[in-house]
Amino acid sequence: MCKADKFLYHRKLWEMKVKFLGDSKIEKFKNSLVLRSRMSLWMIRAMTILLLWSCFVHLVAMGEMWGPRLLKGWPSCFNHHDLPMAADMASLPMKTAFPPKRIYQNNGYLMVSCNGGLNQMRAAICDMVTIARYMNVTLIVPELDKTSFWNDPSEFKDIFDVDHFISSLRDEVRILKELPPRLKRRVRLGMYHTMPPISWSNMSYYQDQILPLVKKYKVVHLNKTDTRLANNELPVEIQKLRCRANFNGLRFTPKIEELGRRVVKILREKGPFLVLHLRYEMDMLAFSGCSHGCNRYEEEELTRMRYAYPWWKEKVIDSELKRKEGLCPLTPEETALTLSALGIDRNVQIYIAAGEIYGGKRRLKALTDVFPNVVRKETLLDSSDLSFCQNHSSQMAALDYLISLESDIFVPTYYGNMAKVVEGHRRFLGFKKTIELNRKLLVKLIDEYYEGLLSWEVFSTTVKAFHATRMGGPKRRLVIPNRPKEEDYFYANPYECLQLLHENNGNSLEETI
Repeated sequence: MCKADKFLYHRKLWEMKVKFLGDSKIEKFKNSLVLRSRMSLWMIRAMTILLLWSCFVHLVAMGEMWGPRLLKGWPSCFNHHDLPMAADMASLPMKTAFPPKRIYQNNGYLMVSCNGGLNQMRAAICDMVTIARYMNVTLIVPELDKTSFWNDPSEFKDIFDVDHFISSLRDEVRILKELPPRLKRRVRLGMYHTMPPISWSNMSYYQDQILPLVKKYKVVHLNKTDTRLANNELPVEIQKLRCRANFNGLRFTPKIEELGRRVVKILREKGPFLVLHLRYEMDMLAFSGCSHGCNRYEEEELTRMRYAYPWWKEKVIDSELKRKEGLCPLTPEETALTLSALGIDRNVQIYIAAGEIYGGKRRLKALTDVFPNVVRKETLLDSSDLSFCQNHSSQMAALDYLISLESDIFVPTYYGNMAKVVEGHRRFLGFKKTIELNRKLLVKLIDEYYEGLLSWEVFSTTVKAFHATRMGGPKRRLVIPNRPKEEDYFYANPYECLQLLHENNGNSLEETI
């Protein structure tokens, strides 16, 4: 074979090899493209599924947050049990969509120590949230009173859902569980300012007098918090923030809420129920000096107790005079007579929301003889159910608070802090019936009835007629300039926050009442 032929032969052979190898690579390349396209398709599908699931979760959360508001206003503590399958889902954690954080220049830190019982502290916490927001300071989770008569060692987290409290209000105020470490050291060294603020102050007091102290010391500790913000003459946005903190920010712990649901379910299974806040406890009687119907030994015991507590300033008290002025809680006998006069069915369930009644079963007999279906949390639940809150009066009061909100009728026999705050909350939940008893009138009528000066018909008719407009309906707060202690309490009637059903052609609050 000549050189030319050999050259042609090898060239053809090389071209065939190149073609073979090229076809192989092209095939591999095609296979690679198919594999990659399949992987991309699976990735797109996976990401689409994740995106759809995320949207679904957010829509569910938003529905839980806004749905009840559109239907009923802000939700009550137990509104989720009205939903289908609530019994099966009661143990599942509630999903909540919290608002975005508010961004602002922090002026310092506010520490507060609450004083008094549960509802006195509850209102104070709401005031402090509002004050912190309008001073642009960081609020430290409030410290609860452990030195009052009840000696309750409960912390905030033992009564309230602290994480919900912080997160639900974060678009208004920054709340921390504790001070940052550097500021803790300052507090330990005494490098902070502590003081009790002036009672019933408006916001200018906090802006002009307290805020400069915060900026100077970085940490201010308010050691008394009850009634430190005025009832009236405050901007509407301030009043609404107080309501939001109270009705939305403060939620009891899941353990307390679950126990409350159980008690309400037990009561509901037997029909309607009335909650009687029978404030006939030893501490109340000793503090107020009210001993009507007590024997000599009981009167002496109550007097000794009053003198044993130096911060109870009033020592010498005329019990009968105070009773006639309407300043004493009704006795069980007076309560039974009043409920009968109001036409309360004797077979209705009456849940007593209170501590131990002074005189025990002997003193309660006057009530149970007329209304035999009287129950307490201790009779509805096993002792093991209440073990976690035994000797913790505020946790017990929280349970009574929840049950009081859900009752068909709420009747307080003394207008103390729980009576006021529960009344306001029930107004917020749709003006649920709360009978505000006029004790001054009642004791006068009761005495006249016992003396034979009034027949039962006249007595009952008079009691019904006078209380017909005292059932927790819409009304304005009583404003008394320069006498804030005698004004109507904001938390008993936060009318700035109440959404009326405009049944009267869209009438305003003033027109409705």
